[in-house]
Amino acid sequence: MVCRNLEGIVVDIKKYLSVPRQSTPADVTLLLIRVVGGAAFMLHGWSKIRNPFGWMGPDAFAPGFFQALAALSEFGGGLAWILGLLTPLASAGIAATMAVAVWLHAVMRGDPFVASGGGSSFELAALYLCIALLLIALGPGRMSLDRAVFGPRS
Repeated sequence: MVCRNLEGIVVDIKKYLSVPRQSTPADVTLLLIRVVGGAAFMLHGWSKIRNPFGWMGPDAFAPGFFQALAALSEFGGGLAWILGLLTPLASAGIAATMAVAVWLHAVMRGDPFVASGGGSSFELAALYLCIALLLIALGPGRMSLDRAVFGPRS
């Protein structure tokens, strides 16, 4: 699939969605990371997707449109991770959402990395951000719909 961007440069979308070759243990590990992380994101995003423009409440720092993007990236991105479909796109949305979550907790609220006595922290958002970056860098693995649809990276 070839498209032209705004400057008229031809971009091969299939190149970005095709799956890099990995060893079988790496492919199995990527599958496990995608399925477990994707299920967690779908569960985490379920309440948000049911109220996408207002899940942060009336005093939210983010407008409704950005709340909806976050809800979609969490719930839809989680489903995409499980299926291994459009993984780089889903991972980019999740990475952006988790970067905002890390910034919110670490910078705006001053929360610790790990809250020893309970309470807010940002280690889970940081972990999810790293998983999203890992999937952008390594792809979803051989056991994915991206591989079936777009093929292996040559």
